[in-house]
Amino acid sequence: MAGAGLAALPAQAARDPLAPYRTPYKHPKLILGGSGVKGSFDEEAVDCPFVFSANGKFFLTYVGFDGTGYQTGICESHDLLNWQRLGLIMARDPADPVTRHNIACASILRENDLRSPARLVKVDGHYVAAWHAYPSPGYEEGPAVIGLAFSKDFMRWERGPVILRAEDGAEWERGGLYKPYLVKVGDTFHLYYNAKTAGTPWKEQTGLAISKDLKRWTRHPASPLLRFGPKGAPDDRFASDPVVVTHEGKWAMFYFGLSTDGFARDLIALGDSPTAFTKQSEVLVDVGPPGSIDEKYAHKPAVIWHDGALYHFYCAVSGKWPNDVRGLAVARSRPW
Repeated sequence: MAGAGLAALPAQAARDPLAPYRTPYKHPKLILGGSGVKGSFDEEAVDCPFVFSANGKFFLTYVGFDGTGYQTGICESHDLLNWQRLGLIMARDPADPVTRHNIACASILRENDLRSPARLVKVDGHYVAAWHAYPSPGYEEGPAVIGLAFSKDFMRWERGPVILRAEDGAEWERGGLYKPYLVKVGDTFHLYYNAKTAGTPWKEQTGLAISKDLKRWTRHPASPLLRFGPKGAPDDRFASDPVVVTHEGKWAMFYFGLSTDGFARDLIALGDSPTAFTKQSEVLVDVGPPGSIDEKYAHKPAVIWHDGALYHFYCAVSGKWPNDVRGLAVARSRPW
């Protein structure tokens, strides 16, 4: 009987759909925090990681908050743990009514496969990024819009027009749009994004818009693809910040859930297509114990595969608003 039990172990592992996505080993310190430099775009906090590889190095875009609004910076690394700031790549424009207070780049079109090097993909000779911008100064004030930007070197970006507005959408997104994640499937671009209902307290869910040319966008009729969960679920308030990848013919959507318990955690949904996902009940990255860097929130995922391990970056929050500490953290699939 003992022999039969041992023989069954590989089969059991093969039946575990979450095995490729787990990253239980957290690094105990922030990999990037607010710079604390007076007048810098990321003086107070950093947020919303997006990670990729290029030119033999790793790059991570992030959103910096200076007390007025969001702007987007980039940093580089050789080991995915130690990061050097390179500065702004998307700055607010006081002359532009859309981005005069905020511009938060959330994703750049890259390879879809979970275990790819996560290289960026060009369209007609340009990299393509998706950003969102809030209309008022402050922390996520007002109904944000989504737009695209284009670059030949991923450092200098030309901002394109707004492609999605909350008022053009369904009831679930009328309160404003949030983080967009851009994917190309065949000849069709998929833009996943979360959005909120109007009023307070609001709910957040995740939907999809599609396009053939990056100009004309249609909201997918299956939206919202991820709805907030039932009372007591880890996503009973928010199902937000999608990151979509492929693995062995399947699709996976990393996302975060905010619960009425006040905590935010990274979760995952799996599917056979890029338009239908089934939530998995297991929490992928949970909040830490009191006093840890992510005692309040462990949310807003970004993933990359390197040297036989999956790295899961996220925004870690500790302390209490408005004096909380918000920075970037990482967990991976093997011990440090």
